Amino acid sequence: MAGQSPVPRLAPAPLIAPSILAADFARLSDEVAAVAGADWLHVDVMDNHFVPNLTLGLPVVESLLKVTDIPMDCHLMIDDPERWAPPYAEAGAYNVTFHAEATDNPVGVARDIRAAGAKAGLSVKPGTPLEPYLEILREFDTLLVMSVEPGFGGQKFIPEVLAKVSTVRRLVDAGELTIVVEIDGGINADTIEAAAEAGVDCFVAGSAVYSAEDPAEAVRRLRRQAAAVSPHLTL
Repeated sequence: MAGQSPVPRLAPAPLIAPSILAADFARLSDEVAAVAGADWLHVDVMDNHFVPNLTLGLPVVESLLKVTDIPMDCHLMIDDPERWAPPYAEAGAYNVTFHAEATDNPVGVARDIRAAGAKAGLSVKPGTPLEPYLEILREFDTLLVMSVEPGFGGQKFIPEVLAKVSTVRRLVDAGELTIVVEIDGGINADTIEAAAEAGVDCFVAGSAVYSAEDPAEAVRRLRRQAAAVSPHLTL
């Protein structure tokens, strides 16, 4: 397994996480190599139950970990994360995120992920209130705010979710919480600045990276764009 580079829990620079959901699945190894300068590699795992789509699974993640040193950011859009999340951590993923809506025991799942060697992330859908989960966020390393309905790439950004980002950013800035705030869905040159201004640390970008002629340059451009307007991140 390729080694996983250490990444600070709170990055001084914007983290850009290309989503391979937008990559060419027939050329995944090449597509991963094309974004070698990325901070994280975002892998969407869907089971056709929690969301109406079926994508990559653990065997693909295990294979990709052999060919890249980019920290693997696994986003599990699946039922039964109690069963399925820890194996992704055991395989060597850097960050394993599951959905709050998929379990009645999010803290237990987070602790199992951490015990298996990965950072633990909690994700919420656009329509899910954040308030019921604020008290447990200290058990997590990452909060992934969905800015589209999970299940498919290429959707339009939902700006209303930025209120959730701002809420968590205030807690972080006040020293009440230490967590990476990540956003996923519709992130591109037109939307990344609003997300950065709201307080996002990590930006998942699929089509904006893999539809570009030069994916590596697209990553750098998004990073510069976020840093230019963020009140808490710099290059």
